[in-house]
Amino acid sequence: MIAKMTAAVRRGPSALVVALSIASLCLVWGSTWLVIREGLADLPPFRSLALRFLLAGVAFAVVAPALAAVEGGRRPSLRLTLVHGVLILAVPYGVIYWVETRLPSGLVSVLWSIFPLLTAVGAHFMLPDERMAPRQWLGLLGGFAGVALMFATDVSAIGREALPAGLILLLSPLVSAVGTNLLKREGGGTSSVLLNRNGMFVAVVLVGALALVTESEVPLRWTPRAIFSVAYLALVGTVFAFGVYFWLLRHAPATRLSLIAYCIPVVALTLGATLGGEPVGRNTIAGMVLILAGVGLVMVGRTRPVRPAPGGPAAPLEAP
Repeated sequence: MIAKMTAAVRRGPSALVVALSIASLCLVWGSTWLVIREGLADLPPFRSLALRFLLAGVAFAVVAPALAAVEGGRRPSLRLTLVHGVLILAVPYGVIYWVETRLPSGLVSVLWSIFPLLTAVGAHFMLPDERMAPRQWLGLLGGFAGVALMFATDVSAIGREALPAGLILLLSPLVSAVGTNLLKREGGGTSSVLLNRNGMFVAVVLVGALALVTESEVPLRWTPRAIFSVAYLALVGTVFAFGVYFWLLRHAPATRLSLIAYCIPVVALTLGATLGGEPVGRNTIAGMVLILAGVGLVMVGRTRPVRPAPGGPAAPLEAP
């Protein structure tokens, strides 16, 4: 009996468990966009985000010692902690929260889905083993054609503030892509659990300072909706989702994990339309198809089974 149990552990989780875990990530990360928007009806963006990071950081601090012992890996350096806290968390998330006060959540999620394209381009220049082939450059052009279509139609139709807000939004996946490639290049063997815990508190300080400067006179309305938003985004959208993602990195092929990139904007757009009353037109769908087709061309041939060494520096790659 013991031998059978040991063999089962070595084999890892079943295909069904892996599939359900990936589906849970798609649903959770697809839902965060609408939950962010709903919370911003009662809370200013930067204080809302700082509270989310604080709650998530405390939760990570509680579970990090046990998880880090299982994961292995060395403690993150100050440089890696700052890269994670600033480039993966504070700046990208801060931009998303601010933009969601001006643009529909589903539209924001679709525009943000160019992140894998920007990551691939950054890897081409920053990581010698990840050069892009001509087919992948074609995918990049197709993805940005989808972005251009959405700016020319959906974004411009919202109003005068929408266009600059949409352009500012593109800084979020760009900065996150740079941070992700820096972690991949320099963070091998670093504990991802400790890296996320430390990065959360760096982000709390930065976003909290920004909130203090820009939102000191904006009132907080602690409605049930606001409380749910902060708690859900911190505990489910961050701690739970990060934990499942890190676990999947050790047990699922990258080809399956890449499905998350395709599912999240679809889920976010669907929830925004059905539960949030956000408009979804033909141009939105066409733009999303172009972007995801471009992502497909870029990712095909780059995905391979992931079996990272203990303490890989992986960061969630898909959504806030």
